Amino acid sequence: MMRRPTPDKPAPGQESVWDYPRPPRLEPFSGSITISLGGMEIASTTTGWRVLETSHPPTYYLPREAFVDGVLRETQGASWCEWKGEASYFDLVTPEAGAPRAAWTYLDPTPGFVDLRGAIAVMAAQVDRATVNGETVTPQPGGFYGGWVTSTVVGPFKGIPGSMGW
Repeated sequence: MMRRPTPDKPAPGQESVWDYPRPPRLEPFSGSITISLGGMEIASTTTGWRVLETSHPPTYYLPREAFVDGVLRETQGASWCEWKGEASYFDLVTPEAGAPRAAWTYLDPTPGFVDLRGAIAVMAAQVDRATVNGETVTPQPGGFYGGWVTSTVVGPFKGIPGSMGW
């Protein structure tokens, strides 16, 4: 098990994910978010939410109405988050591409995350492009977590090899 790493020092205008709380915090987000798959923009919004948790880049949630009609297809299965409750999943589909179980929502979130009810998060690694304020995001390492890395956050980020115990 790897010990807690030394946090990278944020530059002006940056946030350290090591300053984020645990349990995580939900906060409103005002800015541009877009998601593209199969050569088309499937979601766009200027409002949403960020979940901020120690060692994780923010996970962005978009209002369901930000998604183009027909691109969200409910799928089987669920998962459990100790902080937010039970997640339900969606496949993302376009005429040119599909991304199985690439999006999720909380239909009945815990009291601290009630504003997320029905909002949709997307795994950036499973789409062609996701942006925050025009910047293409990098998916959180490891393939399990849904955080989006931008130039505004510094790590190191949970998900790299050896970070299971963080």
